[in-house]
Amino acid sequence: MPSDPNARTRVRMAFLVLFVFIIVASVGAYFVADLGKLHDVIAARDGQAALRGITDASQIDQTLRQKPSNKILRMMAMATRAADETNAAIEKLSDEIEPPAISKAGNVGAASRSDLEALRRDLKTAEANATTFMPRIVAVLKAERDNVEKYAASLQLGKDAGTRLLDNVDKRHAEITALASRMLSARADFYRAYQNYVAILVGEFGAYKVVGGQFIFPLQRTADRYNVAAQAMTSAAKPVAELDQERRNLLQSQQARWLHFVRGE
Repeated sequence: MPSDPNARTRVRMAFLVLFVFIIVASVGAYFVADLGKLHDVIAARDGQAALRGITDASQIDQTLRQKPSNKILRMMAMATRAADETNAAIEKLSDEIEPPAISKAGNVGAASRSDLEALRRDLKTAEANATTFMPRIVAVLKAERDNVEKYAASLQLGKDAGTRLLDNVDKRHAEITALASRMLSARADFYRAYQNYVAILVGEFGAYKVVGGQFIFPLQRTADRYNVAAQAMTSAAKPVAELDQERRNLLQSQQARWLHFVRGE
């Protein structure tokens, strides 16, 4: 330590200046961080206010064009597009389950034996697809969630906002998964029943006649087998139609719920 009193004074002053500098720097850093949080809060409120009056999800993009830098609007627009793309992808997968020839089969009473055998093969393919497509649907849903989560993190929305958004996505995905599982099972049952129906026609080809749109078999026991198979196919078709209507209703319900979420209701 210096023996000169003036030197000791200068050391004390240096320590004091350093201490004050550290305090000021800390306060400044805290102020900047706090100011950043305040800016995010204001932006979030601004974005929420802009979304409050929308009546359709398509209006989110229009609102974003007016405030292109707003994080909330960017997130909601991205999440809406991601959901639409997921729905389209699942619809495409659903269409791929059934070979096109099945819907074009037309009047089986006028079909040739080779046509019936080809239809039976297509029905086997459709049944196999219906029992194996669920993992592909799950993969589509997972890709959407991962993309939404990654985008939310890139915008630094904050834990609460990100959690609420992903909770909404997870709830929607759970509903889609449950319905898709039931639909695929019902479709597999229908294709199986349809196969059994066509199998009787293949086995009895050349023995039956078609009169007035009705199959006439030479033996009553064959007619009974045909009637049982036809009834089973009709019964299996009913749940598929009901679930398809349930799917439409669910889509409308999810879209309405998303609008409520976007508007902050």
